Amino acid sequence: MRWLLLAGLVAVVGSALLFRWRRPAWYWMTFGAVFAMAKVRLRYPSVMDACDLTVAASRFRLTLARWFGWETPMQRVPRLLWIKPTRTGLRLRIRMRPGQDAFDYSAAVDRLRHAFGVHQVTSREIKPGTIEIAMTGYDVLKRVQMPARVDRGMLRVPVALCEDGSVHYRNYREVPHSITLGAVGSGKSVTQRRVIRELAAQRVALVGIDCKNGVELAPLAHRFSALADNADDAADLLEALVARMEAIYQVIRREQRISADTSDAEITADIWGLPEHLRPVPVVLTIDEIAELALFTTAREKKRRERAVVALVRLAQLGRAAGIFLDIYGQRFGSELGDGITMLRAQLTGRTSHRVNDESSAKMAFGDISPHAVFAATQIRNDRPGMAVVGYSNGEWRRIRSAYTSMREAVSACNKHADLTPDLPELARFRPLVDLAPAEAPAMAEAA
Repeated sequence: MRWLLLAGLVAVVGSALLFRWRRPAWYWMTFGAVFAMAKVRLRYPSVMDACDLTVAASRFRLTLARWFGWETPMQRVPRLLWIKPTRTGLRLRIRMRPGQDAFDYSAAVDRLRHAFGVHQVTSREIKPGTIEIAMTGYDVLKRVQMPARVDRGMLRVPVALCEDGSVHYRNYREVPHSITLGAVGSGKSVTQRRVIRELAAQRVALVGIDCKNGVELAPLAHRFSALADNADDAADLLEALVARMEAIYQVIRREQRISADTSDAEITADIWGLPEHLRPVPVVLTIDEIAELALFTTAREKKRRERAVVALVRLAQLGRAAGIFLDIYGQRFGSELGDGITMLRAQLTGRTSHRVNDESSAKMAFGDISPHAVFAATQIRNDRPGMAVVGYSNGEWRRIRSAYTSMREAVSACNKHADLTPDLPELARFRPLVDLAPAEAPAMAEAA
């Protein structure tokens, strides 16, 4: 019996070590979460005291101790409300003591990480007086595995995994326009393919501008309602989108019919309040490299650039209500690209930065949001393609990493849902001729 117990113990320890080395997620769900919860329960008071997250005893208790000769009361520890294990870590709900604020905990997250022996710690304020601390048991961004169940919705798609194990969503209804920056090889294309793959299954119109002769977006053309692969066609396409936007505003204005008998629920200023049979299909515009639209060398190219930038600014300012959303990708997005770029950037609420080669590139994305996000963007390692920093307009930021999506996976998704591609009359001349590609290829090969 003793040998059986010893053999069982060795098997359990060996399995734990093997899981921790090869399958960190399995190790956490089988052994790590239990050990971490026990460590937090046992060491919580001492860790809070060591991390300067305790407060002095109240004056009343100090006065009683002085009157009756009692021992000086100890520092008061914040109250631990509950501990909740997750698939990637732990979540602690803490009630702060009087005199503490959320900044005290955000400043101590690195000390808490070392004290509890976890990979990452973040904190956020739930409500006045209550803090939630999220602990990540292992490096979830090393090998990204998206949860089996995610909360998809209309114009709401899962894009990446956050460092605390939660899912980062691209929600076009909340953040209509975004800019994604990153150096060559940083993973912008992976993020782009992931977004398009998720959108392909929804009833939206995909419009693309890829001035690199379409090498990134042309393979996905079966699901695109319009595609421009050069700067001249891109300027015309943007102006056609502006014309579509103006026509949609005419429909919204005609259907408002505001009167004393009209109920509040029927009054709208965007497409989402229109009757379903009149509601235009939403349009998501993807621009692969913004610099190719902004740069010019001749007077003719300068005029074309001005047309494109003016149309983009108008779409960014007015397109949301008409159901037109922008996803812009580029290596840099600063004032060196010319007039109008700063005005355009001010309209892009979503900010994401992959690995950049200099601090100024990160400042283009987060300079007006958070200096900490700028620093984090410059610290992304070269061997982590797809890893990025996403910033929010309230000053918060997070590290994320997109799940790897190959070109074949994106092409397969677009081909599978090609029947969902809407026909937009305003953009008919920009519709990619995907049906001619197989027939032309053999003829070109014979001619060669």
